[in-house]
Amino acid sequence: MTRLIIDISRYVLFGLILIYSIQSFLVFVKRDEESREFLFLRQNVVMFCIHFVAFMVLYLRMEEPMLLFFYGAQVIYLAATLVFYRNLYPKASKLLVNNMCMLITVGFIMVTRLSYDDSIQQFKMLIAGTVVSLAVPVVIRKVKAIASWSWLYAIAGIGLLAAVTVLGEETGGAKLSLSFGPIALQPSEFIKITFALFAAGMLSKSVKFGNVALTTVLAAAHVLLLVVSTDLGSALIYFVAYLVMLYASTRDWRYLGLGVVAGCAAAVAAYMLFAHVKVRVQVWQDPFADYAGSGYQIAQALFAIGAGGWFGTGLCQGSPGAIPVVEDFMFAAIAEELGSLFCICLILIYMSCFIMFINVALKMEKGFYRLTALGLGCMLAVQVFLTVGGAMKMIPMTGVTLPFISTGGSSLLATLIMFAIVQGMYILRRDEEHDEEEEEEYRGAYSE
Repeated sequence: MTRLIIDISRYVLFGLILIYSIQSFLVFVKRDEESREFLFLRQNVVMFCIHFVAFMVLYLRMEEPMLLFFYGAQVIYLAATLVFYRNLYPKASKLLVNNMCMLITVGFIMVTRLSYDDSIQQFKMLIAGTVVSLAVPVVIRKVKAIASWSWLYAIAGIGLLAAVTVLGEETGGAKLSLSFGPIALQPSEFIKITFALFAAGMLSKSVKFGNVALTTVLAAAHVLLLVVSTDLGSALIYFVAYLVMLYASTRDWRYLGLGVVAGCAAAVAAYMLFAHVKVRVQVWQDPFADYAGSGYQIAQALFAIGAGGWFGTGLCQGSPGAIPVVEDFMFAAIAEELGSLFCICLILIYMSCFIMFINVALKMEKGFYRLTALGLGCMLAVQVFLTVGGAMKMIPMTGVTLPFISTGGSSLLATLIMFAIVQGMYILRRDEEHDEEEEEEYRGAYSE
């Protein structure tokens, strides 16, 4: 009976996430506010159904009584997050809130399936991170001076990255984290945010050559420090985001062309200088040439994706634990047990988030906010691409996490803050639109 339930659950979970992902795009064509609200409510129902079905299967397989209490705590967290955003910020983007909670839900399911202890730690970090992020939209709305702190963002970012280069702990061939007693933080995750704020602040002031050159030098310092730490995944994220922000602010194809050439040259240099990079490229080209050694991880990820097929083997029916450092290959673990179709829907949800980030960027009047939203959106998109592409052998492995789903407290907290910053901008724009409508009504009444 248990086997039958698990087998049916594969199709149920796919059907539910398909409905959710379709609704994530339908919202862009609906103009009626009542229809949009009903759509958001349906998304919430589907999300809780996915959560329930998945944890029912996990309980049947794991037979861990505490899992029921943990499931209940997660339900309370998700419901509280939705309620707090709706009441504290009535003008917030409900689509972004729903997508954030949906991705967190998938993270709950997969991390719990892989390691109950890790899921407890992830849950604690989520609670702390959500409490912090709930205060961020207020800062974005009320503190107008954040646009003028560009040098502070640059100094803080370069200083922390330099500290990691000198004092950081090495993980998987790269210096990533700083330890403070029992707490280990990965500064590059948080500096993504200050980097976007710094670049937006500088480029929104002036696009004259002198200012662009200075901004580029400071941006290059961030990237070079990441390269020295051999955190090449983060370096690529920073580089692409800055290049997009630079082109968006200047509309000069020459800068874009020079950036692409510089990026290609840097990639070749990294291959020549770092053995760590050379090994990853060789593994990408042929992971089975050294199957028992350096190619084992990507080979196991490919086996997992192939074994899952379209609908997956079912929760707890695969062997994602066979992938070393599976948190870097969470996409492969999801593909194995929930299926490639489920993964496609997951990518569509990330795309929906990216579209919302870009929509906010296009609607903001001030260049600083516009560029910040654009930069954060690019960072999210590139990070997802690197994670998915690395797991599928489209590109060499980079070691970056799948936002909201992979384990990693620093990544989780930073992504929560990124979404909260964009929410603050969305609310700010809604406030501006409300003021403009009131002004028009006043002018109309005065003219009469």
